[in-house]
This record gives sequence, structure tokens and C-alpha cells, in this order.
Amino acid sequence: MNYILFDGNVRNQLLPFTYTRPVTDLRVGIMTIREKWEFLLGSTTSTVTEEYLSEKWPMVELEENVMINSSYLPSKNLANIVKGISGKQAFFDGDEVIAFSVTEGEEVNFDAYECIQYNAPDVLRIEHTWDIFAKNGEAIARDFEMITEGRESEPVPETTMVLNDGQIFIEKGAKLPLCSLNAEAGPIYIGKDAEIMEGSMIRGPFALCDHATVKMAAKIYSGTTIGPHCKVGGEVNNVVFMGYSSKGHDGFLGNSVLGEWCNIGADSNNSNLKNNYASVKLWDYETGRFANTGLQFCGLMMGDHSKCGINTMFNTGTVVGVASNIFGSGFPRNFVPSFSWGGASGFVTHKTNKAYETAKIAMARRDIELSEEDEAILNHVYEETKQYRRD
Repeated sequence: MNYILFDGNVRNQLLPFTYTRPVTDLRVGIMTIREKWEFLLGSTTSTVTEEYLSEKWPMVELEENVMINSSYLPSKNLANIVKGISGKQAFFDGDEVIAFSVTEGEEVNFDAYECIQYNAPDVLRIEHTWDIFAKNGEAIARDFEMITEGRESEPVPETTMVLNDGQIFIEKGAKLPLCSLNAEAGPIYIGKDAEIMEGSMIRGPFALCDHATVKMAAKIYSGTTIGPHCKVGGEVNNVVFMGYSSKGHDGFLGNSVLGEWCNIGADSNNSNLKNNYASVKLWDYETGRFANTGLQFCGLMMGDHSKCGINTMFNTGTVVGVASNIFGSGFPRNFVPSFSWGGASGFVTHKTNKAYETAKIAMARRDIELSEEDEAILNHVYEETKQYRRD
């Protein structure tokens, strides 16, 4: 069977992260959503997404296909149901379609389908940016069970202090001398060739992905994922780093999501709780206004290739778009559009040639090139987000 993951109706609620990737390539837990589906389906997938993203993530349609809503994180049970879809079947979560079969070139009309409600308690869906961190602990636990089933962890080093070692899994090549791992509240996963430097204290659920680094004496709290090739230090609480991003120094980051190729300057901090303990509002790209998250704790959402200088302060519920550069004293506003340059005293447009020059230098440090496809995507984001800037 040919499996195709589609963005569904949540894409605009997941900006700025879905400016530069399909919904299915968001990292939640240890793996991306795509990686979870492919792991459980035992098959590769392709993608239906925005037209400007399709050159990098093309759709492959065969005679018989199953379409899967990318906003749903799969369980074993759900994946088995999807593998068993045949004929004109569609599975729904209320009014929202989870998966359905379709033949090549067919126009979909669910009135002609056998529509089945999926009522299992294992539904886990990402509908808003804040779901990425709020549901990350549960996603880590699910991924941990999938990845480690039937496998044996590398041994815990003698110099490492652990609690509940049965919920700690270490991949080959990982280094973790003289650190503390507490898995009493949830599992801890250490990826291939990852490193936890001396004096660091980690509480699960926690995921350190392949080739990522926790810097010396870091304090990492539950619900945190440090994606591949990230470097993270200081105090971190319930944060998802998608990959290739750095927060290498002291400073607090909490209840936040960082895309790829971001950098947080030394001693930068974010607020994740309002002084009056009220629910946090966050910029909503779809409505063009701030939306109530219903959360008491909500910090920073930073899109790909954005960076901040040393001692930057982010207010509660701040959204930073793609390829922005923030610096200077004071709190920048709670919504910083993509391709912005400045800080609390004001912003100008971050010109694409300067933004791409920085991106190329940053990516070269990880032996990766900014491709023509990547530049085309960023050019589209620049044009699409002009409405938010004073170009």
C-alpha cells in the first residue's frame, strides 16, 4: 500500500514552524510525526502539503493509496487500523478524518465511503503550536516504548547517577559521564553519539536525539526534547528543539518550541508565566490577532533560522517568525514577524541576502548546504509574510 501524509486543516495553526516544513515533519516526542508513522507502518511515505513546499516534499501517488492526517500521532493500534484499510473506508475522530483510502485520480466523496469512528483513548493530536510542548511528555513516552521494544540499552556508565534505570535507554556512541538521570516521572532516551556533559541534571520524560549535546551543569526538566545536532545548556523546562539549534549557555527557556537552525544568545531568558497568573495569549496567524491558549505556562515559539543576541528577554507568549534576528535591551514585542531585524526599540526588514548569508555559515558548521530548494522556500516565506512587516 502507498501511504500519503497530508497537512489537514491545522497547518495555519502551526505557523511559523509549518512555513518551512509540512505538518508531518514536526518533531514531537523523540521522532518527527513522519518518522512515527513510517516506523509503525513499516513503509516510506510521501506528502500532500503547500505547493511551494512540494518540490522538496513531493507527493507520490500510486493506483491504491491511503491518505493520513498528519496532525494525528500514531499509536500501534491506530497504525494497525490504517494498515488494514481497504475499499472505500475512512476513519474519523468526530468530524475530523484521520485516514481514508483513495485510488489514483479519484475525487473523494465521503458520502460514498464506509465512515468509521475511531473512539480509542489513545488519540493524540497536534492542533496548535503550544501542543508541541504541552503534549511532548506523552509523545516521548510513546516513542520510547516503540523505539526500545525488544532492544537492549547500552550500559549506564559507573560515574552516572540514575533513578529508575529501567526507563533509561542509551544508544551506541553516547557519552554521559558524571551526570544525573532521574526517570522516575518518565523515560529518558539518549540517542546515538549524543553527549551529556559533566554536572548536568536531567529529569524525564526527556529525549536527547542523535548527535545532540547537553552542555556542562545544565538543568533539564521534564517534557524536553533536544533534537538532532542541537547544543543546549542552562536551565530548560518542557522545551522542544526541532534540530540543529543551539542554546549553549546559561539562561532560562521554558514551555517553548524552537525550529531548526535557531540560536539563543548567552544569558537570554524567557518568561513562561504572567505576573497575574492569567492564561497566556499567543499570536494566531490565521486570525491575525492574539488567541487565548488556555495555558498558564507558555513561553517562546521561534521559527527556523531565527536568532537572538546575548541577554535577550522574551515576554510570556512570544512568537518569532522565520529568519529573524533579535538583539538589544528590553522586551521585544510579543509577535516578531519573519525576516525582522532589531529589538525592543524597533524592527526593520532582515534582507534576504543577509539572512541567507548567515544561514549558509551556520549550516556549513554542520556540513550542510543551504540548497536551492531551501532558498526558494525561504523566498516564499519572505513574500508571504510581508503583510506583517513594514518593508
